[in-house]
Amino acid sequence: MIDRRILLLRFLLFVAAFALGFILERLVPARRNRRRTSGANVVLAVLATVSSRLLVPLSLVFWAEGWHRGLFPWLGIGGVGAVVLGVAGLDLAIYLQHRLFHRWAWLWRFHRVHHTDLELDVSSGIRFHPGEFVLSTLVKLGTIALLGVPALGVLAFEILLNTCSLLTHANWRLPARADRVLRGLFVTPAMHLVHHSRAGDDLEHNFGFCLSLWDRLFGTYRKRAGSIDPEVPELGIVGQREAPTLLALLALPFRPLSEGRER
Repeated sequence: MIDRRILLLRFLLFVAAFALGFILERLVPARRNRRRTSGANVVLAVLATVSSRLLVPLSLVFWAEGWHRGLFPWLGIGGVGAVVLGVAGLDLAIYLQHRLFHRWAWLWRFHRVHHTDLELDVSSGIRFHPGEFVLSTLVKLGTIALLGVPALGVLAFEILLNTCSLLTHANWRLPARADRVLRGLFVTPAMHLVHHSRAGDDLEHNFGFCLSLWDRLFGTYRKRAGSIDPEVPELGIVGQREAPTLLALLALPFRPLSEGRER
């Protein structure tokens, strides 16, 4: 039976993280944005969530969380160890998924919707095409079942993933020293900004969502954007001149690629 309290908790914590990012953008903005937030991004997030729930029923999600099989049970890992390793394993899966979305053209068609945002703010953390959201949900479910991640580990990861995605895209600035310390473990807004820069091959660096470990371990870490002004790099994808409309974003995966990424 689906536990509605868990669903409510996830939603409330998501709203809290969104509100925190929204407030930080106004208290300590990193860049001067022309917009406050993007309605198109919010609508995309709603459509992505609905699509995911229609194609991947909640019953399947809770089945995966209560699977009680997989690598961890086989190795006899349970309790706190399974939760911590489960969170790390899921974060690694999302990192690898992110890299594949950049490498394979048919996946990039969906993911480029996220990269066409010309002004990052907290709503950019939920700017994903419904097709990408569904595929990502399937990747997470497969990882949960393969590893045998306990339900508490899944809940902890979902909270961490949502919070990090919102706060790393939000337009706010950490003090330089705090940024240096935090990015030793977590992805910071300044670190993720590099990934959205259209300068050189910045797009192929800093793929992490939560933990910065994977970028360092697999050689995709870049400290600063390669643009003339690393603090305020030009965002978007090569050849883009204006922000697409909501309908254009939904149709984007089915339009020809113009960034030389056919693979």
